[in-house]
Formats: sequence, C-alpha cells, structure tokens
Amino acid sequence: MVKLTLRERETAQEAVRRFRKLVERSGIKKEIRVREFYEKPSETKRRARLRAQRRNRRERMLGRI
Repeated sequence: MVKLTLRERETAQEAVRRFRKLVERSGIKKEIRVREFYEKPSETKRRARLRAQRRNRRERMLGRI
C-alpha cells in the first residue's frame, strides 16, 4: 500500500507528482495491467519460457562481441 503525507508548503501538483512516482516504483500499475484479464497458467508459463529464451539469446549474442 502506498501512503503519502503532505509536506509543509507542498502544492497539490507536487503531491500528485510524488504520488504517481510512488505508485510506479511500488509496481502497482504493472500488477493491475497483469491482472486486468485472466491468463491461463499454461500461457503464463509459455510467456516466461519465451522471455527466458530471448534473454539467453541476447546474452549469447553479447558474449560473442
């Protein structure tokens, strides 16, 4: 949970800007995007496997240089 306490002499715009940064850093937006639609467990595993393959391919390509 993100909590924001207003500082002395802080404008509303500054507080909103700090709040947005806190939400982004906490990963809430990313989690909401992931949970927006149901994804079958097999699809989750498949996406993780493909992500790992891309990561390995990228590491191999960078290792050759």
